[in-house]
Amino acid sequence: MVVHIQDEQEVANFKYFWQRWGRWIFAVLLLLALAYLGYVLYQGHIRNNNEKAAAVFETFVTQANANNMAESKKALMQLQEKYPDTMNATQATLMMAGSAFDEHKYDEAIRHLQWVKDRQKDDLLQTIVAQRLATVYLQQGKYNEALQALDINVVAQFKPILLETKGDVLQAQKKNTEAMAAYQQALNLLDKDSVQRDVLQMKISSLS
Repeated sequence: MVVHIQDEQEVANFKYFWQRWGRWIFAVLLLLALAYLGYVLYQGHIRNNNEKAAAVFETFVTQANANNMAESKKALMQLQEKYPDTMNATQATLMMAGSAFDEHKYDEAIRHLQWVKDRQKDDLLQTIVAQRLATVYLQQGKYNEALQALDINVVAQFKPILLETKGDVLQAQKKNTEAMAAYQQALNLLDKDSVQRDVLQMKISSLS
């Protein structure tokens, strides 16, 4: 009899708990299920996009190697328009920027690099783009634009690249003292076993 009463009390307590909190618990569980479903669908969408972008990128590379620039640029435009957030689009755009630079098509190279800069916020990619932009501007004799391109905030491990390029720009301007200071800053940030230390030491010595 006591057990029966306890069972009834437990049922009553459960009913009371469910009436008071059940709808909220159900809502939370529903939200969690929807969030998980959304995550699964999103991940599937990303994989699908990456696979499609990889196929277009392969076409881009194949046509570029065959010197069929019209088809290669067509593939690049497809990557940029349909899959702008993929690494394939970024890689293809950087490759096209390098090709344009080699052909002295500096404005085209800048346009491609700017495209990557506007879409990829990763510190490493931002550093690569800044360094290449500065190099293009340096070739054009646009020293102020080159220095502005290098003026970005990145983590400490990437700063030596920017500082060394800054030194190159300042040296081209005949500002040797400032160039040496930039090289020295880069040197101070490098690890002791970095192979780039020897290059910087040579640049500093050449200005001493």
